[in-house]
Amino acid sequence: MSLIKSISGIRGTIGGRTGDTLNPLDIVKFTSAYATLIRRTSKEGTGKIVVGRDARISGPMVKNIVCGTLMGMGFDVVDIGLATTPTTEIAVTMEGALGGIIITASHNPRMWNALKLLNANGEFLNKEEGNEVLRIAEAEDFEYADVDSLGSYREDNSYDQKHIDLVLGLDLVDVDAIRKANFRVAFDSVNSVGGIILPKLLKQLGVEHVTGLFTEPTGDFQHNPEPLEKNLADIKALMQKGGHDIAFVVDPDVDRLALFCEDGTMYGEEYTLVTVADYILQHTPGNTVSNLSSTRALRDVTRKYGQQYNAAAVGEVNVVTKMKETNAVIGGEGNGGVIYPAAHYGRDALVGIALILTYLAKKGMTASQLRATYPPYFIAKNRIDLKPETDVDAILRKVKEMYANEEVNDIDGVKIDFPDKWVHLRKSNTEPIIRVYSEASTMEDADAIGKKIMDIVYSMA
Repeated sequence: MSLIKSISGIRGTIGGRTGDTLNPLDIVKFTSAYATLIRRTSKEGTGKIVVGRDARISGPMVKNIVCGTLMGMGFDVVDIGLATTPTTEIAVTMEGALGGIIITASHNPRMWNALKLLNANGEFLNKEEGNEVLRIAEAEDFEYADVDSLGSYREDNSYDQKHIDLVLGLDLVDVDAIRKANFRVAFDSVNSVGGIILPKLLKQLGVEHVTGLFTEPTGDFQHNPEPLEKNLADIKALMQKGGHDIAFVVDPDVDRLALFCEDGTMYGEEYTLVTVADYILQHTPGNTVSNLSSTRALRDVTRKYGQQYNAAAVGEVNVVTKMKETNAVIGGEGNGGVIYPAAHYGRDALVGIALILTYLAKKGMTASQLRATYPPYFIAKNRIDLKPETDVDAILRKVKEMYANEEVNDIDGVKIDFPDKWVHLRKSNTEPIIRVYSEASTMEDADAIGKKIMDIVYSMA
């Protein structure tokens, strides 16, 4: 079974039987449920909904079903075509739409696709709204429009440039400084929409020397699309040959950003947000936020400027909520997701690229030199496989009790903060496992403390 229903949307593999995979009937049902929620919670009741998609092979099929269903529910569809997740988020607010649907499975392999659901602010639905969509879908509690109330359909391909204009207009993006630095930039866009928008962005940022890998938006990904070092042999080899100052790597929907240094070493996706925050905090004093499983380096950098760091539960909607609560000037997630409120409340690789190039230009450093200015932390990622009947919550409570003398955060699983390291245990929402993230000043220490806690859990299971 490869159909996952959650508060953030629906995702699954293409093909197969109804209810087991992402297929036309289930796409209609969940699109109808989302449209019903929007109708019931919106003052207008009807209006515009934006639809954008990444370059997955199944994208045209899914898009046609989504757009037709929305029209059948009485909504006017604005189809912005092949577009990044942040581009679609921005389009919702620029259009004055009631919501948006992004057709993307993010970093999942080519056989997957998904519907990500947005509110009128171009932000992901919260937990209550997501649960209501699931309830409506399960009950099939929706009603379609009559022939005189059907929605309209319009294509608008202008939003890539509007997104770029927004980035170029940010106060802390300095195009002149970037142009004068004469950067030689490489990028890997993994055969998706990054291959369309990143060359335009880089050119308008003043970067004349650009080398792109896997730029054709075919959706036939030439490597595993998650931007982890083990999947990025080609861009790494290119950088090791020399001749480039920095490389940017994005996932298929371009909301995550990973970097390679000029010598072919990976910058570390955890440090994308740390670097952007370092630059932002020098010019805009304020708080920062990341999720509980992100590097402690953001906390350290934040405190260096006399500001406050706050941790949120894992998930972009949780990070955004905490950012708003604390008036954070920068935030995001350790997977390379940068959320800069001066642009919008969504992870945005374009914003990250523009700010990092500006900072490098102003510092006059190489990428590896800049990376060396940050605290050296290493994160180990493990998992504990459990029996379906195991009471995971009871185990997490016991772990919390065992480490009551340490700094413990239980807003999302259990995170134990030791003076020089931390461990975060978080149960999966989709399978009987506990994810175990641990961080220390060496990978050996990070793995060791993670394994120690894992042994404790296994002794209870």
